[in-house]
Amino acid sequence: MGGNHLAKKKAINDYGTGIPQHEMEALARVLLPEIEKFYASEEGQRQFARWKEEQQLKQQNLPMAG
Repeated sequence: MGGNHLAKKKAINDYGTGIPQHEMEALARVLLPEIEKFYASEEGQRQFARWKEEQQLKQQNLPMAG
């Protein structure tokens, strides 16, 4: 009953990149600490605040759906 569930390996979605999961994880281990360090810095905080303001302006300028 139910077939052999062990025969099917769960497919990992690479979002069309073709990059193996282990490579993505290795890249993330290198990049994430640097990204966190940047956003914790004063410059990173300034740029993030500017980006949030830009996003709010874009939202305000969108035509209403209806």
